[in-house]
Amino acid sequence: MNKKVNIEVSARHIHLKKEDFENLFGEGTELTVLKKLSQPGMFAANEIVGIKNEHFEVEKVRIVGPLRSYTQIEISETEAIKFKINPPLRRSGDIKNSPGMTIVGLKGQIEIKDGVIISKRHVHMTPDEADEIKVKDGDLLKVKTQGERGLIFENVVARVDETYAWGMHIDTDEGNASGISGCEKGEVIIN
Repeated sequence: MNKKVNIEVSARHIHLKKEDFENLFGEGTELTVLKKLSQPGMFAANEIVGIKNEHFEVEKVRIVGPLRSYTQIEISETEAIKFKINPPLRRSGDIKNSPGMTIVGLKGQIEIKDGVIISKRHVHMTPDEADEIKVKDGDLLKVKTQGERGLIFENVVARVDETYAWGMHIDTDEGNASGISGCEKGEVIIN
């Protein structure tokens, strides 16, 4: 039997390390919560930045908190084409040998040498949920969507951690292709 999962579209966003956040917003400044996200402890921040290179610029990129040990920008393939870069398709946090970019904040700007990725579609789950569907962290899943543009997403990464809540994330290109604009139900296909 397949297992239902909420599929959420994750638009472009940025994760910042403390040092970079303070360089962008001022020393001693705190990241503030705009709204909580579906993953425990995660939130969309009130603070936004701009991202740019010599080819393209985007204003109002939302910071996702809390602050991390690395700085990472997640964009879609469509946006990568506009920036004329070729970011790797990776799990969050795997930024080595990825393109860099300029980040513009209220109090300054920084240049990161690497950190731009396209996030692999993934399902967050606890170890108990992973045991239930007989997968481990990093395994690949298939997820079926509904509706007129229904499809089967392949190569969906299982992300397993005690702190996660059951849910799938896709980027805006994938949301557009499947007709998902917010949060919709899908089914993890269990073999």
